[in-house]
Amino acid sequence: MKIPSSIWTLLIGIVLTLVSLWYGQNHGLLPTAASDEAILVDGLFNSMMTVSVGIFLIVEGILIYSAFKYRRRAGDHEDGPPIEGNVPLEILWTAIPAIIVIGISVYSFEVYNDIGGFDPHAVHEAPMNQSSMTMPGAAIAATLTDAPPNLNQEKSDEAMQDPATAAVRNADQIPQKQNAPGVGSVAPTIGSSPDQAGKPPSLVVNVTGLQYAWIFTYPETGVTTGELHVPIGREVQVSMTANDVIHAFWVPEFRLKQDVIPGRQSEIRFTPNKIGDYALICAELCGPYHGAMRSQVVVETQENFDKWMQEQLVASSETMKQAVAVNPANLTPDEFLAPYTKNMGIQPEILHQVHH
Repeated sequence: MKIPSSIWTLLIGIVLTLVSLWYGQNHGLLPTAASDEAILVDGLFNSMMTVSVGIFLIVEGILIYSAFKYRRRAGDHEDGPPIEGNVPLEILWTAIPAIIVIGISVYSFEVYNDIGGFDPHAVHEAPMNQSSMTMPGAAIAATLTDAPPNLNQEKSDEAMQDPATAAVRNADQIPQKQNAPGVGSVAPTIGSSPDQAGKPPSLVVNVTGLQYAWIFTYPETGVTTGELHVPIGREVQVSMTANDVIHAFWVPEFRLKQDVIPGRQSEIRFTPNKIGDYALICAELCGPYHGAMRSQVVVETQENFDKWMQEQLVASSETMKQAVAVNPANLTPDEFLAPYTKNMGIQPEILHQVHH
């Protein structure tokens, strides 16, 4: 008994669908999800993987079947049958990818919005008046004249109110760029999720990227460290900028990555939900030692976080006491280190440049 082609098509479609759904949820390609935002990103990635596997199996299956079914047999020297096309089929294989792309785009925007990536109230546009619509070039002039305050400068000033942050950053030497929403040049921000909208972050950490290290300062306590400690279950706002070139703050387990740009204040918010140590990687080629620009993000209980913070405060206090004891005359760093650097063959001018 010959099985109709429609039945074969239905059975193959069911098998491909089941295989795609299974692999889309069990691919094992992503690291551990350690933040609330990671769950949303994983859902999008799994959906895209499911669709991609299904399309891959269909396309490759048809190619292999056609290559075998319609191959030229031995002794067959005739031309192939003329085929003029199939309009319904062409419409079908054009419409289906279009629907898939639109669906993924809408889903992607929803995920981006849910993790706080889009804030319509943050976009300021210059008002258009009658003169700007009639006079050539007046629209550009109105945009420049009526531009909002420099948000980058405001955020930089806010961060620099913390003495520990001010001691690390050289924002006074890097002019803060002016926001220009009309051309897409704004402060990169991934804000709070909708359920946290309007609420201040539970913890603020200022991050400074430089060749080739990450420096973290906690404005509430003035602690400065080389690794990021955060308590589990609390929303963390990371405010970042760079002292030299473009870097990128990337923690794969959090599914968040944001460029760290000189002259721009980048912000991301995330809520860690799994205790552990996670690698912080610079994902932007920033120089010859870019691969070594790594640090740790330590997610711990609130009790352990408070204990660590207290240890850092005690260590900072002891270090300051030692510095005062060794440098009783309260000399500047250049003056204090001059006798030692002279023996090492280091000129004072070089030390001054390194210090600044």
